[in-house]
Amino acid sequence: MGGPSEREYKEKLGKIKQKLDKRAVDIKNEFAKFEKAKVEMLKKTKEMKHEAEHEVSKIEEEITKSKDLAPESKQRLRLEIDAIKSEIHESYSELEIRITEAIVPA
Repeated sequence: MGGPSEREYKEKLGKIKQKLDKRAVDIKNEFAKFEKAKVEMLKKTKEMKHEAEHEVSKIEEEITKSKDLAPESKQRLRLEIDAIKSEIHESYSELEIRITEAIVPA
């Protein structure tokens, strides 16, 4: 006859609820870490793009100012610069999309 009382069942249910609450908090904390990492990755990606564009612009200015380069050489270098600018933009866009989509709640 000595089955569990209502109080004992409530205690067991309370422990289950505590475990559930703790796990929910842990998961929310992990998600916050992911979000922070996502922000950092986006920031680094933007910095990478800015630095690359800046370096290319400096070289572009040097080429424009150069008196030693033939016009044909300058033209070929401009085409190369345009290709690199496109590649920078493509890489940035691809990384930004991957980062953004990496941590999307289902």
